[in-house]
Amino acid sequence: MNLSIIDWLIMLVYFAFVLGIGFALKRYMRTSNDFFLAGRSIPAWVCGLAFISANLGAQEVIGMGASGAKYGIVTSQFYWIGAIPAMVFVGVFMMPFYYGSKARSVPEYLRMRFDEKTRAVNAFTFAIMTVFSSGISMYAMALLIQTLGLLHGIIPDQYIFHVSVVMSAVIVLGYIFLGGLTSAIYNEVLQFFLIVAGFTPLVWIGLKNVGGWDGIKKTLPGAMTHSWKGMAHASTNTLGVEWIGLAMGLGFVLSFGYWCTDFLVIQRAMAADSEVSARRVPLIAAVPKMFFPFLVILPGLIAISVTSRMPGAGGAPVAVHSSANVHGVVPLDDSHPHGIIPQKVNPVTGQAVLDNNGNPVYDYDLAIPVMLLHFFPTGILGLGLTALLASFMSGMAGNVTAFNTVWTYDIYQAYINKKGTDAHYLWMGRMATIGGVILSIGAAYAATSFNNIMDALQLIFSLVNAPLFATFLLGMFWKRTTGHGAFVGLLAGTGAALVHHGLTLPADAIAGIHGGWITIVHRYPSDMAQNFWTAIFAFSVNFIVTVLVSLVTEPRKESELVGLVYSLTPKPVESHLSWWQKPATLAIAVLVLLVALNLVFA
Repeated sequence: MNLSIIDWLIMLVYFAFVLGIGFALKRYMRTSNDFFLAGRSIPAWVCGLAFISANLGAQEVIGMGASGAKYGIVTSQFYWIGAIPAMVFVGVFMMPFYYGSKARSVPEYLRMRFDEKTRAVNAFTFAIMTVFSSGISMYAMALLIQTLGLLHGIIPDQYIFHVSVVMSAVIVLGYIFLGGLTSAIYNEVLQFFLIVAGFTPLVWIGLKNVGGWDGIKKTLPGAMTHSWKGMAHASTNTLGVEWIGLAMGLGFVLSFGYWCTDFLVIQRAMAADSEVSARRVPLIAAVPKMFFPFLVILPGLIAISVTSRMPGAGGAPVAVHSSANVHGVVPLDDSHPHGIIPQKVNPVTGQAVLDNNGNPVYDYDLAIPVMLLHFFPTGILGLGLTALLASFMSGMAGNVTAFNTVWTYDIYQAYINKKGTDAHYLWMGRMATIGGVILSIGAAYAATSFNNIMDALQLIFSLVNAPLFATFLLGMFWKRTTGHGAFVGLLAGTGAALVHHGLTLPADAIAGIHGGWITIVHRYPSDMAQNFWTAIFAFSVNFIVTVLVSLVTEPRKESELVGLVYSLTPKPVESHLSWWQKPATLAIAVLVLLVALNLVFA
C-alpha cells in the first residue's frame, strides 16, 4: 500500500493535535481531583460524547466490524438490546447514586455500600480487566499498521508489529500523563467526530458497490441479514445462541453489567458539572450509539459481500501488504462467506492460523481495514486510517484513565499509603499511568490468539462485569444485602464463570485460552454463545449466594444506607426543569427509537 503525502499529513496532524491537548491541559492539573475526575466541571454534551467515545475503541470499530462479518446483522443486538436499555437505566436510576454519593470510583461506591473487602475484590478484578481491554486496543492498532504496511521500508518487516505496539503506547501515555482525564475526554470528543467523518463515506461507497442493502441480502445467507429471525434455536442463527441466551446473557447480564458497573464509562458521567447533567450523559450518548451499527457493523457485512470480481476504488482488487504473509482474496461461497476477508496469520511468527480441523481461519478483525483499502482513494484513505487510529487511541486512553484512578484511590491509597498528600496521589496517578501502559503491552500479545477481538472482550466482561452486576442490583434495590453476602457472592460468581469457561469450548476451537482448560463437558456453536452462558452462570450463582449469605448475616442500619439504596435515597429534584428537559422524557424518546429500529431489521 502506498500512502500519499496528503494521507501522511492527515495522520501526523492528528497525532500532533492529540499530544497538543495534553500539553495545553497540563497546567490545569493541580490536584488529584483535576487529574482523575476533571474537577467535575465538564458540560453534559461533552461528557456524553466522551461517554460513547470511550467505548469506541478497537472493540467497537474493529470488533463490531469483525462480528458483522462473522455473525451478520444480528451483531446489532450488541447495541439495540446490549447497550441502549442499560444506558437508559444508568441515566435514570444509577447516576444519582454515583454522583450524589461523591464516590470517586465504582469500587469506592462498593466500599460505601458494603465494606472494604468487597471493594478490594472489584478494584483488583477491574484493574486487570482494564489492562486487558487496553491491550486489545493496542494489539488491534499494531495489527492494522503491520497488515497495511504503513511502516514498510521504514522499519524491518519482522519488527513492525512490536514497534507499533510500543509507538501506540507512548502516544497514549504522553497525553494522559500530561492532562489526565480532562485530556482523555476532550480527545475522545475529537475522536468521535473523526470516526463519524471517516466511516460515513466508507459505508456509502461500499453500499453503492454491492447494490445497497438489497444487494447484501441477495448475496449473503438469510441468517446474516436478520437481527431476530432464527433466534428460536441455537442452530438456526449465526451467533449459535437461542433467544433466551441472547436476552439474558447479552441483553441483561453483560449489557447492564458493563454499562452500570464499568468505571471506564461511569467515570465520564461523573466528570459532569451537576447531577442533572450526569443523568443526561448516558441518555445523550444513547442517541448516536443506537445508529452506530450503520457505521461499524455494515462495513463488515459489505466486506463479506464483495467478491473477488468486484473492483475497488481504483478499479483493482484489494491487496494487503505482503509483510503480513496474508493469502490472496478468496471468492465468496455460500457455506463460508468471507468475501475480501484475508486468512489469519500469527502477527509474531507470520505463520498461517488453522482451526482444530486444519481449515484456514479468516481474520475478521481486518474487515474494516481491507474495506478502507478496497474502496478509499488517496486523501480519503488517510482520513479513514486516522479514524481507525483514533478509535484505538480512544479505547486505550479510556481504559488507562480508569486504571490509574482505581489503582490510586482503591488500591494504593486504601491499602499501601493511606496518609499521603494530595500531591503525592497526583504523582502516583501519573506513575500508575506508566504502569498501566506497560502492562497493556503484555496484554496486547495475549490477544493474538483470537480472530475476533469482540469474542475476547465479551469473555473478559463475562468474568468480571457479569458477577459484579448481581452485587450492584441487590445492593441498590435490596437494603437487606450485607457486605459479607456481597463479598462471598462476588467470589462465587467469578469462580462459577471460570469453572464454566474451563469446562466448555466453542466448536472448532483448541482447548486453552478459548476454554476447556479443565476438561471439555460441552461444546458451544461459537465463542459468543459460550460468553453469553458464562455470564449467565456468573450472574446467577452470585445472585443466589449473595441472597443466602445476606439472610444469615447482620445487615447495616438503614440510617447508614441513605443515598446508597434506592428506597432510602431522596428522589432527584426536577421541579425547576421543563418537561422536555427531564431525563425521563429523553429516556422515553430513546426507547421509542430503539423499538422502531428493532422492528425494521427483525
